[in-house]
Amino acid sequence: MSKHILITGGAGFIGCHVVQLFVNKYPDYQIINLDALTYAGNLENLKEVENSPNYTFEKVDIQNATALEEVFKKHQITDVIHLAAESHVDRSISDPLAFVKTNVFGTVNLLNVAKEYWKDDLQSHLFYHVSTDEVYGSLPEGGFFLETTAYDPQSPYSASKAASDHFVRAYANTYGMRTVVSNCSNNYGPNHFPEKLIPLCINNIKNEKPIPIYGKGENVRDWLFVKDHARAIDTVFHQGEAGETYNIGGFNEWKNIDIVRLLCRKMDEKLGREVGTSEKLITFVKDRAGHDLRYAIDATKIKNELGWEPSLQFEEGIELTIDWYLANQNWLDHVTSGAYQDYYKELYED
Repeated sequence: MSKHILITGGAGFIGCHVVQLFVNKYPDYQIINLDALTYAGNLENLKEVENSPNYTFEKVDIQNATALEEVFKKHQITDVIHLAAESHVDRSISDPLAFVKTNVFGTVNLLNVAKEYWKDDLQSHLFYHVSTDEVYGSLPEGGFFLETTAYDPQSPYSASKAASDHFVRAYANTYGMRTVVSNCSNNYGPNHFPEKLIPLCINNIKNEKPIPIYGKGENVRDWLFVKDHARAIDTVFHQGEAGETYNIGGFNEWKNIDIVRLLCRKMDEKLGREVGTSEKLITFVKDRAGHDLRYAIDATKIKNELGWEPSLQFEEGIELTIDWYLANQNWLDHVTSGAYQDYYKELYED
């Protein structure tokens, strides 16, 4: 039986790369992209595949159980890759309830609909939940997050993702659903909405605007190129063992301030500016409330058991990322102006 895979959040940053990979790599699969098209969902990210015969888009919010039921029936969904989520920590501090509604309530909605639709043969279907390393909390120097690390979320965002992870595992234990969870480190690359560190820096440097850095910029993150993450999701979906958790990381720790200085140097080179010009834009601002100091993933399990590892070193990935943003000014203009939200109307309503 051909798979009919529902990918939630497929118009978002990570989701669009997953959708493109699956549509292009598996022509016998039907890929149904379900996205509410909130501020970070952009169908312009999917122009490459929008006319592919094995691709369909459904504008649906995962908080709407009735609409989800209709999608499952209409497309005869066989499997789910669940990426839809509110993901920006600063926004979660301002509006925690929005994160509970999407990340917790929305995930449980999706689990309920899948469980009911697949009830005659739960073991023939997979619910793959994509999560974050932030559920583990903050690390001291020297340690690494393992799949067995106890959860210790420190922000409303990470608390909502931790809750959704627990619900997915609870549905496996209670109802016998086949589930798998992966927890990834910070992603970077093309199509990233410019509220996050790397695209924000690239955009601000290009436009000679201040680059805001929390605290002293000492916070450490493990960085993963988004296309490598999409490859990992493909690997886990096809080879991962039901009931397991897989940590997906880049083996690549950087302090925020060091990343920003690297971006400044590379942007100066690419824009023909005197080296050191862009560093003058760095502006230290009051630290984020509850700001975790360090995240770092040990991705040994997925490497040893499933054979996945990152394909790019960080500086290679950063070069590709900067080049993409410099070559896609129209995309960036649309995103920063809000005009990208008109693309759905042009495509589906005109």
